[in-house]
Amino acid sequence: MGLYVEAVIRAGMDELWERSQDPAQHQRWDLRFTSIHYLPRSEGEPQRFRYATRVLPFVSVDGTGVSAGERRRPDGTRVSALRFASDHPLSLLAEGSGYWRYVPDGDGDGAGIRFLTGYDYRPRWGRFGALADRLVFRPLMGWATAWSFDRLRLWCERGTPPGPALARAVAESALRALLSAAALLYAPAAVAVLVLAAALLLPPLPGTPAARRCLRTPPGRTPVAAPRLLSTLEPS
Repeated sequence: MGLYVEAVIRAGMDELWERSQDPAQHQRWDLRFTSIHYLPRSEGEPQRFRYATRVLPFVSVDGTGVSAGERRRPDGTRVSALRFASDHPLSLLAEGSGYWRYVPDGDGDGAGIRFLTGYDYRPRWGRFGALADRLVFRPLMGWATAWSFDRLRLWCERGTPPGPALARAVAESALRALLSAAALLYAPAAVAVLVLAAALLLPPLPGTPAARRCLRTPPGRTPVAAPRLLSTLEPS
């Protein structure tokens, strides 16, 4: 049940690498994290980091991880791998691992980069945790990853900063909800059904992040192997 998300982003490789590898930039677009900080390390060692996710206004769940990257590979791709864990009592996620791949896609003005991730984790809390993960947490994590990838795409391609992109998504969702509520309260049943269907099914505006724009399974449904780099990392 590992998670997979892929987006094609038309941007320079260096730009995409920096916006996804620099913690200060990464935490701006990735909905899964509120903060990411690198920890001190010696030269040649993998990079350790600490992350936090705000789950309530005054409650954050934190954890630690270790990552490594290959910025220059013979085939022109790049890759990074990480292992992560949390011992916070409110964290359903106990430990996991994953990777990011950066694969050039095409040539010329329309060229882009296939930015893809695969990751998995072990939930805690026994059978209850496994059920909660399967029904709620894992689908939510998959959606949040895809939505965040599209927000990153808009930042790179359109220059839309992550903050305004989030505000636009909230505003559009609120407008759809308001129109649906008004139709259910005041419009004839047939019209209300049409408005509700449109609110649920019509794709978001082009400048609004949307998880549906990303692939959620590998092309051809062929599993993508984790990079060998991942095997070099010790648990965080």
